[in-house]
Amino acid sequence: MIINWTKIAEKFNLEMKEKIANLKEKPCLWIILIGENSSSLRYIKQKQKLSEFVWIGFKLEKLDENITQNELIEVIEKFNNDEKITWYMIQMPIPKHIDENIIINKIDPKKDVDWFHIQNQWKILVWDNTWLVPCTPAWIIQIIEEQNINLEWKIVTVIWRSNIVWKPVVNLLINLWATVINCNSKTKNVEHFTKISDIIISATGKYWVINKEMIKKDTLIIDVWFSVIDWKIFWDVADFEDINKICKITPVPGWVWPLTVSNLIKNTLKSYENKRN
Repeated sequence: MIINWTKIAEKFNLEMKEKIANLKEKPCLWIILIGENSSSLRYIKQKQKLSEFVWIGFKLEKLDENITQNELIEVIEKFNNDEKITWYMIQMPIPKHIDENIIINKIDPKKDVDWFHIQNQWKILVWDNTWLVPCTPAWIIQIIEEQNINLEWKIVTVIWRSNIVWKPVVNLLINLWATVINCNSKTKNVEHFTKISDIIISATGKYWVINKEMIKKDTLIIDVWFSVIDWKIFWDVADFEDINKICKITPVPGWVWPLTVSNLIKNTLKSYENKRN
């Protein structure tokens, strides 16, 4: 069965719009964009469109793709010190000549609406649920909750490796009492783990990492990423039509990234509420 993420997103967005409508002062989302990456521009348009729909402010700061790392740090420090800018994010990816980790951790943690800063990542590790959750991990958990799945006693295999998505997802699942197996490119016999899993989350960007021989009936499969080969899109999950008949799966193709945008707006709203309180 294909999971209808569109209905999940629509319900979520309407709830936020209703809540924001009752605020005297509206939150504002600031985004720093470096260069003219076409994917980033499309993604930012989605963020602007949803910001306007739920009635929050939206500001975009465009920077030249040849900006140096030190020049970018100066811009970040300006944002950190500007009291009018309450929460902001840097649109990823950034040019390769700039160190992503250094830049992320130059953001004021209290203004980090993506929740990528190392201090904010630590809050997830120690079970601090009072603040924010990075957007992609948030919608992954959201999809699981929308299926009315109690993660106690459930085995979840997570296939990937990254700081800003993989580690938060693993920790969030652990915090919800799931039994978590983490696989990566060095894992031998991945199918040994996927065959015993109730939930599989994959974001490797390697095409057809998972096929119908690697899963059991009624598994929930969340396919997060894709790869492009010879101008064709390939997802992590192969045999989609066959798997769809026996499992719950996120749309492939179809993508659930609008839920990421929704959770970014949610983070902006929650940041506003935390600051006000």
